[in-house]
Amino acid sequence: QVQVVESGGGLVQIGGSLRLTCAVSGVTGPVYRMGWYRQASGKEREFVAHILPKGITTYEEALKERFTISRDDAKKMVYLQMENLKTEDTAVYFCNVYFATISSEYWGRGTQVTVSS
Repeated sequence: QVQVVESGGGLVQIGGSLRLTCAVSGVTGPVYRMGWYRQASGKEREFVAHILPKGITTYEEALKERFTISRDDAKKMVYLQMENLKTEDTAVYFCNVYFATISSEYWGRGTQVTVSS
């Protein structure tokens, strides 16, 4: 059974930093695409970033200057480093992974990030 578990969320002040972590377990094959989405209260879930093998990244354009995605394939983990956080970054952040070998994607349950003044 595939499990996707996010961690690292919390309360941070404006201008602060957080590093989110997502751990994938329950599967032996390689993860093709690993990514992050977020959903603010009352809004739809939106794309943040994803990373492919060999470190090929795609970002939501408005976030690329402050957010950095990375992955550790040996550990089956993906990270999101967030800098200079703003109140509008407040949201639940979800990890999404896609296994090309079984054509399946999985979501974590999310981790709350709250940016306060």
